[in-house]
Amino acid sequence: MLLRICSVAIVASCVLAGSAQAQVRPPIKLPDPREDFVRTCAPHMLGRWAHPEEVCGCLHDHAVAAVEDNDLREALLRGISETGVPTIETQWVPASKQSKIGATFTKIAKPALQCMFEPAH
Repeated sequence: MLLRICSVAIVASCVLAGSAQAQVRPPIKLPDPREDFVRTCAPHMLGRWAHPEEVCGCLHDHAVAAVEDNDLREALLRGISETGVPTIETQWVPASKQSKIGATFTKIAKPALQCMFEPAH
């Protein structure tokens, strides 16, 4: 009888240990917006620059740092990732913010030129 109880206890603990291990899941890796941006931007830079990923990463970082407004920043990042150059289409920005597009380009002009012509290797 004692042997049966011990056997049942061992089997039960193995089953419980196995189910506990099955419930442990690795953390879900969320996509990195910067990596996604560089992945979509780089093909537009091929043939233009020796290090397209570096140029795209630099443009992304400066756009995120320099442009405080979320709508303008997202429009700028969209333009860069779709064309390879800082671009903002007016239809990408709410009408109330379209007058700020010029100032956005002024903020990003010097850093963008540095990214393209003076990349840090």
